[in-house]
Amino acid sequence: MTTAVGEPLWTFDELTAATGAAADGARIAGVTGISIDTRTLRPGELFVALKDQRDGHDFVEAAFGKGAAAALVEQGYERRPGDGLLMRVADPLAALVELGCAARARLAPEARVFAVTGSAGKTTTKEMLRAVCARLGPTHASEKSYNNHWGVPLTLARMPATTRFAIFEIGMNHPGEITPLTRMVRPHVAIVTTVVSAHLEHFGTEEAIADAKAEIFLGLGADGTAVVNYDNRHFARLAAAASAVPGVRVVPFSGIVPEDDLTVDPRRAGLGIVQLRRAHEIDGQTLVEAHGRSYVLGAAGAHMVANSVAVLAALRSALGPSNPDVAQGLAALASFAVPEGRGSRVTISVPGGEALLVDESYNANPASMRAALEALAGISRAQHPRRIAVLGEMLELGAEARRLHEGLKDAIDAAGIDLVFATGPTMRHLFDTLPTERRGAWAETAAAIRDAVVAAVRAGDVVMVKGSNGSRTWELVAALKAASKANEGARAPR
Repeated sequence: MTTAVGEPLWTFDELTAATGAAADGARIAGVTGISIDTRTLRPGELFVALKDQRDGHDFVEAAFGKGAAAALVEQGYERRPGDGLLMRVADPLAALVELGCAARARLAPEARVFAVTGSAGKTTTKEMLRAVCARLGPTHASEKSYNNHWGVPLTLARMPATTRFAIFEIGMNHPGEITPLTRMVRPHVAIVTTVVSAHLEHFGTEEAIADAKAEIFLGLGADGTAVVNYDNRHFARLAAAASAVPGVRVVPFSGIVPEDDLTVDPRRAGLGIVQLRRAHEIDGQTLVEAHGRSYVLGAAGAHMVANSVAVLAALRSALGPSNPDVAQGLAALASFAVPEGRGSRVTISVPGGEALLVDESYNANPASMRAALEALAGISRAQHPRRIAVLGEMLELGAEARRLHEGLKDAIDAAGIDLVFATGPTMRHLFDTLPTERRGAWAETAAAIRDAVVAAVRAGDVVMVKGSNGSRTWELVAALKAASKANEGARAPR
């Protein structure tokens, strides 16, 4: 979401009031946006010189060269030729946080704010919420996975005052990281998608991860709602943490079709679970019935369906269960496109015909890996007789890494995977547990296995690629797509 042409996102007076900056240079009317990267900066924006992997002060001159209206810099920054208005502060990141808090404070009382966290499904759930809310009014949401100590305040600072719905993704690698972020965002609805063995090397136990994820509830006000995954084994722990925040209501959601009648199941009595009743996949889409609502989801897989039920629970909580806008918003899910690297499906050209590529390469942990394998199992063998899994290392699992990698064998067996390619030293332990006929190839790195993967895929196959970012399995997706283009070119008439 951007401001209208000619309308400043922040006026000069608003910027100085929010950040306490001392202006050095000619006064301007305002800025049309906020940027921390000169590669994507647009004319009229404020450039914030953050110090992260690189020092943003080294790029201030380049920012003005690309048309920046002003730059937020440290007090000691030395003006250079070509610099325009410098807004001097003690700490640009702290000033960005203040600007983000000011953006949150100026929203209208009727605006609704959502925050999403979890060990898996954060970005997909955030994007589903973006899609449904955009049907209902001006919507602002995190770009990419801007969910950390600078991504959240940056997303807040970019939020127009006219926003009706705002959706924030909040992530963490260590305890205590979510608390300041959720207190900036001050959501009306906070969602925990799931808690699983991710970042174990920084936490030690899943219980510690659950406690860290539960920090998101600390930003809720007295009328806030915590949307929590009932199917997760840490539900009671998360619900207790949410209930400890005064006035917060817990709304469980379940993405599993219950075996028993909910009206006679004492474990669920009085919980008000937003419950999946039925899900039927047809040609990559899913017909979903949940909590008295029917809708079409433009994606397939049990984990995608569960994310959509979380969205339903959040929407009902924010708007009211009988609000007709709930149905109107859910209709947007029919055209929902899975974010790249998170389960998107594309047909690729291979020698002799076509194959289906399932791109799950953005990240991986044991739970998301199992969910991806289950989704692969749901793809019809009538259309795709052979299933190939290309698996990269799952990182940050600490002392449990070997056991968690080897433990995926049962999921591979259950999914009926015909051929497995693996990369990374810990994934070798899983590869070695497989029968010879299911072993494609293993290598230390994704680059070393690339040619073997590309050569193995044949017409009619479905191939799923998944691994942690550090395993670089996205290189294998790129290689398969490049080979597809080459095959298309070879078949084109000359």
